Amino acid sequence: MVQGTASSVGKSLLVTGLCRLLHKDGLQVAPFKAQNMSLNSFITPDGHEIGRAQAVQAEAAGLAPHVDMNPILLKPEADARSQVVLMGKPWRSLPAEPYFHYRQELWPYVTAALDRLRAKYEVVVIEGAGSPAEINLRATDITNMAVALYAQAPVLLVGDIDRGGVFAALLGTLMLISPEERALVRGLVINKFRGDLSLLQDGLRMIEKRSQVPVLGVVPYIRDLAVADEDSVSLEQIIDQPLSSAAATVDIAVIGLPHLSNFDDFDALKLEPGVQVRFVSNPRMLGQPQAVILPGSKNTRADLEWLYRQGLADRIIQLARMGTPIVGICGGYQMLGSAISDPLGVEGRASGQGKGDSSVGLCLLPVSTIFDQQKQTRQVRARVSACQGFFSECHGATVVGYEVHMGETSGGTPVFTLDGPEGTAGTRLQDGAVDETGRIFGTYIHGLFDEPAFRRAWLRSLGWQSTSSGTTLSQVRQAAYDRLSDVLRQSLDMEKLYELVGL
Repeated sequence: MVQGTASSVGKSLLVTGLCRLLHKDGLQVAPFKAQNMSLNSFITPDGHEIGRAQAVQAEAAGLAPHVDMNPILLKPEADARSQVVLMGKPWRSLPAEPYFHYRQELWPYVTAALDRLRAKYEVVVIEGAGSPAEINLRATDITNMAVALYAQAPVLLVGDIDRGGVFAALLGTLMLISPEERALVRGLVINKFRGDLSLLQDGLRMIEKRSQVPVLGVVPYIRDLAVADEDSVSLEQIIDQPLSSAAATVDIAVIGLPHLSNFDDFDALKLEPGVQVRFVSNPRMLGQPQAVILPGSKNTRADLEWLYRQGLADRIIQLARMGTPIVGICGGYQMLGSAISDPLGVEGRASGQGKGDSSVGLCLLPVSTIFDQQKQTRQVRARVSACQGFFSECHGATVVGYEVHMGETSGGTPVFTLDGPEGTAGTRLQDGAVDETGRIFGTYIHGLFDEPAFRRAWLRSLGWQSTSSGTTLSQVRQAAYDRLSDVLRQSLDMEKLYELVGL
């Protein structure tokens, strides 16, 4: 098990790298995280929603993601309220304090999922959450030491040296957990190190002496690693940054909604030379991009109200009238329509632009949305059926992705026709809507730009030119997993690690 001294110390990446490393060594390995909190989710082949990090880790291990790898996913809806996704399906929407009372009910789902993975795979690499030493959370823990004790898993405790105070963080964590828990901590890992490793030796000897736990390795800071982020912490660091590359011929502005979800939808756009993707949250930073993307949202009506309050709605409408392409993905697609109705109160009441159970959209597409209690979660394969504008270049091209949304949207000219059993199994055989120019369109399909043919056709319509071959995001990700595992193999005491696992 990989635990950390805090959030964002690199647990998810280390688990990803270890899964890849063990997989390359010929072992059957699977990831596991009992409870994840993130708006960046993924849909498994059988239609279950799990955290994006576990999908990434499964991919690194050469596996299709499965709901057992992340039995509980918390998707924040407000500062102290989350939708609880249990075994891949929405369970309840709860404030933080009442949620903790359900530990007894949720714990059997955690242990059963872990037991199934342990029975099927030679090694399970477990990821913790935050810190195991949070005093206010320990009594209701179902993610950190409770899991380690249940599985009797050796724990690697990871600290982030880049943020400073790593030795105090490691020693403090060990001091605040129980003796029984400390006995499971079998190795320390220092992550994100920059500089001369020889200058760290005195500190390493000191912490081994004080903790009586060996340091299994010092992992360097790895730049430009193309692995999907687990949550929006990294996004917060880059939002509203100015145009960074004078060489960029295409500037794409993604609206940084307060409840933005699945922001890795746009990673594929960054693969292309001359393309810059910026996340913006105010009209001043929006500027004059070649295109604007409205991304997915966990709370669409509240984020739509925020767009109007920020002045972004009026600016986006103005840009659309000037001929700027506007794209909506999932919740962003819903916002492009004339209205979003929520008669059952799925998202609660909105104010401002929200009138009772209905919110006024941007009116850039002739569609409307009605929320219901049923959440759509499925992987899809679709063909481009639209012919307007740039769609004529990629008409008939295939895109593969997934849907995760509440509600149904109707009206307008469809963009895609859904293929195969995914389409024929449901009532909706078409997806999305496009205006008569082809410049404004929306879709429920996440991962749309991962397909080179579609991505490059759209970018060419924005003025982008390139002779390079279309690299798939999957190829880039696979290379990143290999690079990460190679760094870990060089940085960690692999003989000791294998000994801890009993191999």
